[in-house]
Parts: sequence; structure tokens; C-alpha cells
Amino acid sequence: MIRDARPDDASAIGAIWNPIIRETAISFWPTERSEAEIRSYITSRISGGHGCFVWQDGDEIRAFASYGQFRDGAGYAHSMEHTIHLAPAARGSGIAAPLLRHLEQHAKARGARLMIGGITGSNARSIAFHARHGYVEQGRIPAAGFKFGAWHDLVFMVKDLQADRPDA
Repeated sequence: MIRDARPDDASAIGAIWNPIIRETAISFWPTERSEAEIRSYITSRISGGHGCFVWQDGDEIRAFASYGQFRDGAGYAHSMEHTIHLAPAARGSGIAAPLLRHLEQHAKARGARLMIGGITGSNARSIAFHARHGYVEQGRIPAAGFKFGAWHDLVFMVKDLQADRPDA
């Protein structure tokens, strides 16, 4: 079930996020995030009016998802960028799609126009996932990130959350 993340979820979120940071190029972030950093991340997303959520089965957090403004400044106030990460055992379980829909609905209800996914170019699985859910590749920045001794492309996939509106 999807619920709002709380600062006391930081340890469980770190258990999902830090191996991704440490072991993959899915995130260009170079160092693991401390519990204090994750608590601050959760708090800033929520206080900024954006979403931060977890998928919880019983006592176990199996995934987290959040979004925030794509770039600083009032001109970008309606463009959001999202993050979804699943624990290894949850990958392929089908929970990513409802998390993405939840993020989109939350953002749309708050006036967001665009939802953007910044995806490592070699992450074919994420690119295909986003394409299945209506995202279109709108840009690719070659060699945007450097990790594990190699350069990685950054792919921007975008969905217009207001496309169903006649005045969009």
C-alpha cells in the first residue's frame, strides 16, 4: 500500500537507496545518503508541497517515490521531476506503476503540467517502463554523469499531465 513517507522512514529508505547509489549508475550521486540527509529530503519534499511516498507491505517498506520541482525558480513551478526506487525483492512485482500514477495524480492535483524522469541512458528497463506509461524522450545529454570510471548519458523522458485538458 502507498502511504506518505515520514522522517522516521529514513533508515528503510536508505536501505533501498544506498545500494543503488553504491552499486549502480542508475543514480549519479557519488556517496551514500545518511539518515539525517534522507530525513531532510523527506521533510523538504513535503514542506515544499510535493510528494514523498513509500510502498509498505506489513512492516516492510519495499519502495519509495518522490517528486519535486525540476529546477529552481518560478518559471519552473509547474515542471516536476520524479524518483522511484524499489528494493531488489520488489523489482518486477508491479508496484512501480501504481507509485508512478500516484506521483502523477498528486502533482497534477497541485497544478503540475509536466512530470520528468531523468534516466541513465544505459537503464533500458526504466526507459521502457516510462515509455509504457506515456512518457516520451525529449532530450538526451551525452556524457552528463561520471560514475565508476565511465561517462553516462542522461535521458529526459517527459509526460504532459494536463494533456487531457482542452486549454493545455
